[in-house]
Amino acid sequence: MKSILALPAPVRRGDRPPEFAAADDVTFTEELVKAFLLEYTRPGDVVFDPFAGFGTTLVVAEQLDRRPLGLEILTDRVEFIRSRLSDATAIMEGDARQLGALSLPAINFSISSPPYMTKDDHEQNPLSGYRTLDGRYSSYLQDLQSIYAQVAALVSPGDHDDAGDPTGRVSIVVNVANLREQRTNLAWDVGTALAQVLTFEHEVIIDWDRPPGWLTHDYCLAFAAGPVGGS
Repeated sequence: MKSILALPAPVRRGDRPPEFAAADDVTFTEELVKAFLLEYTRPGDVVFDPFAGFGTTLVVAEQLDRRPLGLEILTDRVEFIRSRLSDATAIMEGDARQLGALSLPAINFSISSPPYMTKDDHEQNPLSGYRTLDGRYSSYLQDLQSIYAQVAALVSPGDHDDAGDPTGRVSIVVNVANLREQRTNLAWDVGTALAQVLTFEHEVIIDWDRPPGWLTHDYCLAFAAGPVGGS
């Protein structure tokens, strides 16, 4: 995988119903997902998104003959995703923090962009769908760490060398940016937290041709699901 991935400007998708017109996830594009699925997966692989949002990962996975599997906490988004997929059972409603209790099948690859949080003065919790006022930056990072430890437990140890990864290691990719608001180094903080439970492999800088003004740089952090420090 190249260390810099050039992509068109992130824009709001025109295929969303009016009730989602003001939604903020504008940067997790189909082009981004496609680049990583072509690099690290092959037809038939199970591709999992624990923060399915509007279903971008799942739709692209289905288009590429991968088997989509997703989790989304907001009911209205779950219904929207189901309307976009040929297999409505590919999306489940649920809280990613409780992922380990859902008896999910083994997966081959996970790519997602978790909901973002700034480091100060943020009471609405992104991981509850912004529906609760228990949001704290330190707890948010700890919860993401726990979520991705649970994702790692789902990853099948199958060999994917011929899917484009020369080591066969990368199985989890997290798209996250550093934010201008409150000078939040979100990508670095999330990367540090996840590296405690996953093996960090490399980062890919997303080079948008017209980047949103609210971020400094956007990254995809690539991890192996094996033990930290493992060979």
